[in-house]
Amino acid sequence: MKTVITFGVYDYFHLGHLRLFENAKKLGDRLIVAVQNGDQILKTKPNANVLYTTEQRMELVAAIKCVDEVITYNDVYPDITKIDFDVFAIGGDQNHEGFQKAVKWCEENGKEVVRLPRTKGICSSDIKKRLMGEPDSK
Repeated sequence: MKTVITFGVYDYFHLGHLRLFENAKKLGDRLIVAVQNGDQILKTKPNANVLYTTEQRMELVAAIKCVDEVITYNDVYPDITKIDFDVFAIGGDQNHEGFQKAVKWCEENGKEVVRLPRTKGICSSDIKKRLMGEPDSK
């Protein structure tokens, strides 16, 4: 059985997240979605406007039919090193240092890395801005 994993916050859940999960699931038999712990988000981004708790985000993600398991994580790297999987599905915008280290670890440890494209016209940051009454970045 081929297990795929993807990581993210998934707070302002949108069509791009759903497509990420659907496309990631096509890469294997089982999809694990790792949802970032809300306390960790606030440690690194104290002014983050987090809409849902960790548990609520996990519940939303678990309701998606192509998702087989939902777990929490603090930091992509080193947390990815503690999980049994075959394919690391990464979103097109996930480029920060933690993801770069996770990709390097995967490459060094025989894990497949697949970068999936973003869904055009959809961005969590723009959704947040619209909810706050700010213009989006387009």
